Amino acid sequence: MPTPQISYLPASATDFDADVSLLLLPPLTDDGPDLAGWPGLADALRAIEFSGAPGSFARVPLAGVTGGSVAVAGVGAAPQVSGYRDAAGAGIRSLGAVGTVAVHTPGAPQGTWRAVAEGAGLGGYTFASYKKGGGKRRASHVIVVSTETVPDSEVRAAQIVVDSVALVKDLVAIPADRLGPADLAARAVSEVAHLPIEVTVMDEVELEAEGYGAILGVGVGSDRPPRFVRMDYAPAGASRHVAVVGKGITFDTGGLSLKPAGSMVGMKYDMCGAAVALSVVRAAAELALPVRVTSYLCIADNMPSGRATRPGDVLTALDGTTIEVLNTDAEGRLVLADGLVAASREHPDVIVDVATLTGAISVALGTRYAGVMGDDAAVADYLSAAERAGELAWRLPLPAYMRDELDSPIADLVNAKVGDPAGGSLFAGLFLQHFIGPVSDDDDAPKIPWVHLDIAGVGMNKGGAYGITDKGPTGSSVRSLIEFVAAGAR
Repeated sequence: MPTPQISYLPASATDFDADVSLLLLPPLTDDGPDLAGWPGLADALRAIEFSGAPGSFARVPLAGVTGGSVAVAGVGAAPQVSGYRDAAGAGIRSLGAVGTVAVHTPGAPQGTWRAVAEGAGLGGYTFASYKKGGGKRRASHVIVVSTETVPDSEVRAAQIVVDSVALVKDLVAIPADRLGPADLAARAVSEVAHLPIEVTVMDEVELEAEGYGAILGVGVGSDRPPRFVRMDYAPAGASRHVAVVGKGITFDTGGLSLKPAGSMVGMKYDMCGAAVALSVVRAAAELALPVRVTSYLCIADNMPSGRATRPGDVLTALDGTTIEVLNTDAEGRLVLADGLVAASREHPDVIVDVATLTGAISVALGTRYAGVMGDDAAVADYLSAAERAGELAWRLPLPAYMRDELDSPIADLVNAKVGDPAGGSLFAGLFLQHFIGPVSDDDDAPKIPWVHLDIAGVGMNKGGAYGITDKGPTGSSVRSLIEFVAAGAR
């Protein structure tokens, strides 16, 4: 998980050691930021017609300045905090293999430091690849220069957030032959071994004894049996309890409803949700948030074999709900069903599930917006957290009229609509909603507030890099969920 070390330097500092100084700048105007500390820079930028637009980048031959060679990245004409975050990420990525980069933000508004630090850290992330040469290299150390007074705790928090996103990227990038269900469970244990997090791992024998029939039904076709991991961070005096349930399909062939060859490429990333759930509980413990966070990792391989679940088979979920499986490629909602029931039994204040769940979400929202469904107040809180974190998310409905489509003639529910793609993401959300339990054991207790995140469109970037987002795994929703958890303690 190579991410740069992040540090802070006050803007008043005149002596510091860096290989490159990266300036984040808007288009040059008469009332633009003061560049007096960079003699000759404005003329050089005009000479190369630097636009200052988002995504613009240039190295500038500028002699006699402190902080090594000079580069600039554009923040746009009316930059918001998110513009500085993206410019920092794009600039660090464009610099390539350098040692130490000092990032300067002349004219930036107060409150920008954290976004710049996170952007620069994420822009510097690289995966320790399997290439003989070791893969690409980027900055090893990022110094964020700012007029703000930044305490050490804030620097540490920025590093934790960056490393949390990087953990998800790392796990998603590992090939499925090297990260099966047992491997992912073991990695979860090792990632929090130094933290006050209680971890329980259930194997296939324990899952059968306890009645986790939906997870078992997905994993039965694989030679690598499923796992269920519960990770509990419970600080003394916690004011709130957040449950995070993550889909962890370490490889998704579609099962007997086999995917076409092209659609199967990249299906190692179908465990994004479980990786996010792991990362969030680890971050909560590292940040010592006064919020209890319990993560549930629902892990299985979805493989075809003579043992595999067939279309038309009936599975029994942890709460006794029977499910007629019409499409074995709609497996994520099955493993989540058992996870949501397990989470509900502990009566948390809110449940969030996160999953690369449906291809339909990309059709509806494209590849940059996460789909959000659930209860009004909980969804509003999440969307506010996502906006503060600078991640795009959009609410979708859970239409009551579609609930009839869940009915099965022989079981309590069907898991999919066959031959009807309309509202596929909404149908999946309604299916999951069924497994949300009550806030207490009272007969008339309302259901636990719930948020469903479908990140199938945003969990992997298959196109070109932009802003803080590189090609490949994105770590989407990690920063939003950390902010969502932290906000509950304020």
